[in-house]
Amino acid sequence: MTTPTSLNPDARDRLYAECARAISEAGAERESLFLARLALLLFEQVGDEARCRDALADALRALPVPSLSAF
Repeated sequence: MTTPTSLNPDARDRLYAECARAISEAGAERESLFLARLALLLFEQVGDEARCRDALADALRALPVPSLSAF
């Protein structure tokens, strides 16, 4: 099994912003479909089902509750 690599903080911030813009561009009615498609494409890049399942579990576990102050 290969060791996962981490993004540096600047790259993570840039990708986060680009992802947020893409989600906005997809629109509320297609947001879930866009995110599922993105995840599938990234899973293909990872190529390791166990790591992908772990990432899904980690993302769900760390999912924050939306707050009104975030809007």
